[in-house]
Amino acid sequence: MTATLEEFPSGWQRAAVIVAHPDDIEWGSAAAVAAWTAAGRIVSYVLVTSGEAGIDTLDPAAAKLARQAEERSSGEIVGVSAIEFLDHPDGRVVEDLTLRGDLAAAIRRHRPDVVVAQNHAERWGTGPGAGWNSADHRAVGRATIDAVSDAGNRWIFPDLPGEPWAGVQWIAVPHSPQETHAVDVSAVLDKAIASLVAHEQYLRGIGIDEPVAFATQLIEGQTNSVAERFGGRAGVAFELIPGPAAPRAD
Repeated sequence: MTATLEEFPSGWQRAAVIVAHPDDIEWGSAAAVAAWTAAGRIVSYVLVTSGEAGIDTLDPAAAKLARQAEERSSGEIVGVSAIEFLDHPDGRVVEDLTLRGDLAAAIRRHRPDVVVAQNHAERWGTGPGAGWNSADHRAVGRATIDAVSDAGNRWIFPDLPGEPWAGVQWIAVPHSPQETHAVDVSAVLDKAIASLVAHEQYLRGIGIDEPVAFATQLIEGQTNSVAERFGGRAGVAFELIPGPAAPRAD
């Protein structure tokens, strides 16, 4: 991934970020969210699960409440207050018509111009050291892309509430092997780091003893890596897929 990254498109106002678990947004994308809200854009979060199976030492019922609370605190740090949880089972998300319908309904509710979808590639990252991507991530990412079209068609899910929404200009996929564009996050790195630290109970639950140091190293490392392809600016990179309302190239 050595190609120069283009500037993320402007000319839009609302975004919906759709992911599988609390903390998924904060492992990189929250910096872009902070930049967008600082510029006056409106961002909402849709969490397919509550991450209730994510802390080995905590019962799922207690983990669900804790992780929802952490996500709300995290969202507040980067300017997001509209956060909903769809209550699919953590670790057992299925890429099926039920998931597509739930996501299409969420897209109709939030009516975004940009949908940020989960990385759905089989591997997380590139190269020989790339790990296998989560089953939930793959299912949610693929279903989200399909749901963008579903949301604008009144006949695929005829019983779906809400008027069809075909106003999505771009589907943006972070951590993609085919990154094409980036958002300058130089001014909001502190918020991005704090938003990940807000998941302290989860981070400690997976063995991270120093959340602040960990989050600082992770976010700065990711954004500095993007800077090498983005004119020296700290950034968050995305693959952009045109949506139904993508601007036409003349």
